[in-house]
Amino acid sequence: MIIVKQTPIRIVSLVPSQTELLYDLGLEDNIVGITKFCVHPIHFKNTKKSVGGTKQIKIEKIKALKPDIILCNKEENTKEIVEACSEICKVHVSELYTLEDTIALVKEYGVLFNKRTEALKISVKIEYNLNEFKEFIKDKPVLKVAYFIWREPWMVAANNTFINHLLELNNFKNIYANLERYPEVEINKLQQQGDPDLVLLSSEPYPFKDEHAFELGRFSHHSKTVFVDGEYFSWYGSRLIGAFDYFRTLRNRL
Repeated sequence: MIIVKQTPIRIVSLVPSQTELLYDLGLEDNIVGITKFCVHPIHFKNTKKSVGGTKQIKIEKIKALKPDIILCNKEENTKEIVEACSEICKVHVSELYTLEDTIALVKEYGVLFNKRTEALKISVKIEYNLNEFKEFIKDKPVLKVAYFIWREPWMVAANNTFINHLLELNNFKNIYANLERYPEVEINKLQQQGDPDLVLLSSEPYPFKDEHAFELGRFSHHSKTVFVDGEYFSWYGSRLIGAFDYFRTLRNRL
């Protein structure tokens, strides 16, 4: 928790999922700058100032917006970005790996931006939907999975990631959980490395297509390839309210 003398009014968000959370907290009018990847809510594309991407920002544009606070994330933004932003104003850097971390961030934003009631409503909804999903999933069989996020080189989500945490919640055993973060893998060794029941192709950040599914299929013994909504597996914040319904639907169609 960072300490501020008064509630920040002008906010720049460099994290797409946190931009959506700010909107759902009722802070639309306070958001003055976002990244080009902040696609929710959709109208922000036309109403908010873009200050670059999550890894490459336009620092002069941020300065011109005269923010009171800049919101970053340890995974989304680089150390250099955080340091550059710190010369402009207060910077809040989130670090999230679990649902508990996410709920804590929602509540922290509630205090920081004087939106405690709204934050409580969001956190309660997430916790309620999570508990319902746990009841649904507890008797479902464990399935071995590989969760791909990139091609050329092929990259997967491994241990110590929010994605892996949600895979575990879904009773999915990540065959790459012995590795860290987002490693490059050799798809011709897919069988030897775990021979998954499911190959999950995320909708982001790479735009996987049918031909990529066929390409992976050549190297697996019996796995089923499924395109999944990457936002529900990797976005924290208020997006999680709807994530558990999505996970339930996904399980039911496997």
